[in-house]
Amino acid sequence: MSVLTSAHRSRPAAARSNHVTAPDDRRRTRSQDVAASPSLMAIVLVAALGVLAYTVFLFDFSNRGDWPAYVLVLLAESIIVLQALLSLWTILSSGYDPRDFTFNEAQRRLYGGGGDGDGESTRAIGIGRRADPLHLNGVPVGVDVFVTTYGESLADIRRTVAAAVAMDGEHTVYVLDDGKSVAVRELAAELGAEYVAREGNAHAKAGNINHALSITDGELFVILDADFVVRRDFLYETVPFFADGDVAFVQTPQTYGNLSGLISRGAGYMQTVFYKFTQPGKNRFNAAFCVGTNVVFRRSAVDEIGGIWQESKSEDVWTSMKLHERGWRSVYIGLELAVGHTPETIETYTKQQLRWATGGFEILLRANPMGRGRNLTLDQRLQYLGTATFYLVGIAPGLLLLVPPLQIYFGITPISPDVPVLTWVLYYVGFYFMQVAVALFTIGSFRWETLLLASASFPIYVKAFVNALLRRDQAWSVTGRKGVRNSPFAFIGPQVLAFVFLAATSVVGLWQAQQIRTFDLALFWNLLNTAVLGAFVATAVREDRRIRADARELARLRRLGREPAGEHDRKVPTPVLPGPRARPGALAARVPLGPGPGAATTGTGPHGLPPASRRSAAAVAGPRDTRRPPVTTDAAPDPVRPSQERPGGPSTGPARVRSGSRPDPGQPRRRSRPVHGDVRPVAPDAIAAPALAGPPGLPVVPRTAAHRPAGGPGAPRAGATDRSRSPGAPVTGPGQPDGPRPGAGALPVPRPRQPVSGPNPLPARGPARHARSAG
Repeated sequence: MSVLTSAHRSRPAAARSNHVTAPDDRRRTRSQDVAASPSLMAIVLVAALGVLAYTVFLFDFSNRGDWPAYVLVLLAESIIVLQALLSLWTILSSGYDPRDFTFNEAQRRLYGGGGDGDGESTRAIGIGRRADPLHLNGVPVGVDVFVTTYGESLADIRRTVAAAVAMDGEHTVYVLDDGKSVAVRELAAELGAEYVAREGNAHAKAGNINHALSITDGELFVILDADFVVRRDFLYETVPFFADGDVAFVQTPQTYGNLSGLISRGAGYMQTVFYKFTQPGKNRFNAAFCVGTNVVFRRSAVDEIGGIWQESKSEDVWTSMKLHERGWRSVYIGLELAVGHTPETIETYTKQQLRWATGGFEILLRANPMGRGRNLTLDQRLQYLGTATFYLVGIAPGLLLLVPPLQIYFGITPISPDVPVLTWVLYYVGFYFMQVAVALFTIGSFRWETLLLASASFPIYVKAFVNALLRRDQAWSVTGRKGVRNSPFAFIGPQVLAFVFLAATSVVGLWQAQQIRTFDLALFWNLLNTAVLGAFVATAVREDRRIRADARELARLRRLGREPAGEHDRKVPTPVLPGPRARPGALAARVPLGPGPGAATTGTGPHGLPPASRRSAAAVAGPRDTRRPPVTTDAAPDPVRPSQERPGGPSTGPARVRSGSRPDPGQPRRRSRPVHGDVRPVAPDAIAAPALAGPPGLPVVPRTAAHRPAGGPGAPRAGATDRSRSPGAPVTGPGQPDGPRPGAGALPVPRPRQPVSGPNPLPARGPARHARSAG
């Protein structure tokens, strides 16, 4: 489904009359309708009974056969039973809709609509809101959009950045390029986005985002992978949730537009139940977790835990758990607001699953959700236990593959021969068939590609478990990265060996069946497993042929001297920071969100980010809530940039800034403009600059001693970096007038903005933090 079709289907047509109504905020997806159906509850209950009945049968030792085979079956099936019960329990809760009255009221006033309803009327007919500030509680809020890139194709990056710039509501798009490509920098400038490249690639994607957080100051920030194209109403459907001061992040599903091959279909459909029913069900238990893209975060919540978690390649799940431990709330909505790419090759699929599974096992082994040190509710513990053990289900097929060969070669059976075959079949069908029935009812079909990948992926999950157990570092890889493609057989050696072994076992089993004139159940399962692995290996053979053909064509071009140049061959000098940003007077009243109740008051977070108390104006939010112990650190104060003072009030007009030129310090930078076709960028060039005074009529609260840099009022801190240079210009090196070049471990950050009297646009948690100043 195209993005355009999705957008058209998602927004109902406006009424053809003089009275214009707001869009329907209570839209329900098909998944929500199914989740609320009594039929689903009945099917899930019957499936749960089937799981329990099979469990009783399996643990009845009077049905036990030979110990080796019985232990293998007991171990594998126990993992599957645990996950089945947790999944069915979560699916029963998937009808919960988080869009309550607070959300709907905040959405109605998101574009500044007052009591006369003008805001919602204009929004309904789709005009006049492309570049307007987003409001919460009547005050504009800043939104930064981070597009993380690392070698993806320029075509993918162009689509993603163009769509991000064109989203409704004022925001700033930053292209965070760990590939440090000149072509990406030029593309960002062309589309009206800021370009950021840091020194080194420490901590991969998490480090890239934390670096961006240290040089930006929006109250909210969006994370998008380079291949996910968002709809224009992405912010309209997500930002209103932050009117509730307890919400730390809002996650939307990953949907895919490249389901053309066997691998892409299997990998995409494998996540269907998760995004349509499991994640919505986790909302009921406040356990929905971030999946790394298509997500909006509250900056102060992330500051409170010291930034995006960097000690794991699955930074998204770890960050979510840390936020839940601090008492923050997460929200998942099932609206398809972005379309991206799922793995298309065996190589990218293997690397993706290895990274995800390693992160899940790390949670299980290093931060067991059921451990005494976890500050989580019982529901959250069980949900995170399901997440941490989910990939054990992928190891179970590897154990079950060994059972038929044991019977064929050695006559070892898991179930006693005294148990009638029909009895075993009834229990087994009640266990597996009812789960298939749930899948058919929820997603409308059964995908054999998913079964194929799930059965053939067990070596990936075994390797991930070993990596987590031995604390091996897993190299970061990007799902959609372009470049040299390796043969799929470099990644599926264990699957090929298993296929050869099962094929030989099938030959032996068929010979035995011909000799004794009996076709037993073990031979049937072995033939089925051989066929599944054979289909996977056949897919690898076809993929390898295409790669070899591409390699021959490339060699031919090299011999002719016509080798195509790489898109990312030219590299930029680093670091590259965004240029100075002056905000219009309409945004001068923006008030930063105060820290959460557990925020630190001094030092920096564990990842080098300043805590929320220094990044935001805590004076606005009132007395600090003491429901949770504060985070304390002993790190040295972080360097900040000198103040970029700009007068408030309306600007005299946008200034044209040519690439490489220095903007007029008295003028705000130009706004993004449409670049081509139906793409209409609306992101502003500027979000509120640090330490700006408010507009006329709003008194400025004096800076406290805790906010003053060393050396007196107005003095820059050590290591500060001047941002009065052209957008995208590299920072000068040592010995230059701008001061020392910041390294990866000492990055400049914005100085906290002036606290302004008035309502806090993003209320913090607790009654005391909703207090309003008298200004």
